[in-house]
Amino acid sequence: MDSVRIRNWNELNDRLFEDTWYRPHGRFRGPFVFRGMSNAGWDLQTSLMRLAGQFEKLEGSLLRNFQKYGHSKTSSGDSFWHWLVVAQHHGLPTRLLDWTYSPHIAAHFATEDFDQFQHDGVIWAVDMIGVHDRLPDSLRSVLREEHAFVFTTVMLDSFAKSLTQFDLRFNKAPRVAGALFLEPPALDDRIVNQAALHSIMSPSNARLDRWFAETAPDLFRKIVIPASVKLEIRDKLDMMNITERLMYPGLDGLSKWLRRYYSPLNIAEVVYPPGAVDLPLRRVAVILEVSDGVMELQILQSEGTPDFCSKVTSREDGLWYDLHLQCPVTVQLRTPGELTEGLLAYLRDLKSAQETHVRVIV
Repeated sequence: MDSVRIRNWNELNDRLFEDTWYRPHGRFRGPFVFRGMSNAGWDLQTSLMRLAGQFEKLEGSLLRNFQKYGHSKTSSGDSFWHWLVVAQHHGLPTRLLDWTYSPHIAAHFATEDFDQFQHDGVIWAVDMIGVHDRLPDSLRSVLREEHAFVFTTVMLDSFAKSLTQFDLRFNKAPRVAGALFLEPPALDDRIVNQAALHSIMSPSNARLDRWFAETAPDLFRKIVIPASVKLEIRDKLDMMNITERLMYPGLDGLSKWLRRYYSPLNIAEVVYPPGAVDLPLRRVAVILEVSDGVMELQILQSEGTPDFCSKVTSREDGLWYDLHLQCPVTVQLRTPGELTEGLLAYLRDLKSAQETHVRVIV
């Protein structure tokens, strides 16, 4: 497995777009698909797996009842695979995982959740064509007949009419577990705007990250976005119009984008270990600058007066570290509702005096 930690926006793009020259087409259209997650510690469990217990036995009942009760709400017809992607799209636990053709959309999903700000994010980049090269010949022939690189629901419907039949036909091959990628129909603008596709594995208890590690370590890489770099990536994606407004078309997505965009994301809470600083150990800080994954902070006293400046960064072991005081710390974004009046007064003065280039909204 190739895993790399980036330090800034430029390094992220270098890693996202490396090896994208595709010789058969003579174009920069590499074989990769991407999945962004806001916490690098999360694995590639499907939503079906997260039901826990004997989830394999629940899969058929979930889909059967979704079809029964959802019949009047969708025009999915009789195609089982169409029903499966509709169910995934509307939040039913399935064995599908969401991916995108767009590396920047993956970066959006790795940085959109600021409840996960203190954790590193990650983007998985997977060689889809290499994955399909490991499929049984009966499935590879479906792609060859269509002169395609990726499956559709119609193509899979010609291979199997149910997941039970899919598993039975798949497991006739020497390899017990395997994966493929399929494009959903353009059910709505969200799927189109997200450049979405799905992965599916057989059997249902197979996990994609474990399959890669054990069978195909050459087919993927992980690009880690350190927590201390997330602000830079997030703001530059906003400048490119890669936002919730695009990802979730409609008023809900618009509201989600506006709520995040106008939040004061340059205010943090830093907690120091005993003995590192004078009491209190829990401090509010203003982010003054971010450069190559290092945050320069103005640490404040409880009444809102400046105390000292320091620099913090998130390390590969998952811990935040104060480079000035040489000690581990915890860092969490805060909202104005959590701040004292003294601290709010300081922030207002900071804004009016334009002492920093960082946006402060109070």
